[in-house]
Amino acid sequence: MTDSKNLSSPDFCARQLKVLADATRLSVLKILMEGPKHVGELNSVLKLEQSLLSHHLKILRDAGFVEAQRDGKAVLYHFVSTHRQDNTGKAIDLGCCLLSFE
Repeated sequence: MTDSKNLSSPDFCARQLKVLADATRLSVLKILMEGPKHVGELNSVLKLEQSLLSHHLKILRDAGFVEAQRDGKAVLYHFVSTHRQDNTGKAIDLGCCLLSFE
């Protein structure tokens, strides 16, 4: 039996990859890897319905890729540093594999 919280376990890796198997979520992560953004800033690039973007952000938060921080009346989203970026800042090391945006 594998430890599902172990970063290199097949179960953990499969769950992480399942979350990332969506073009919108990959786009959100790529934008947030450049720096924290408010929902309006993300949506100015992605051009999605607010509810759809919120849905994707919740999935990314629940999986630990993104954190939300209250910023007055707005919410600031940022890439979680526990998912290491490589030296170029264009790839995420998931522990089981490296996801590159190049």
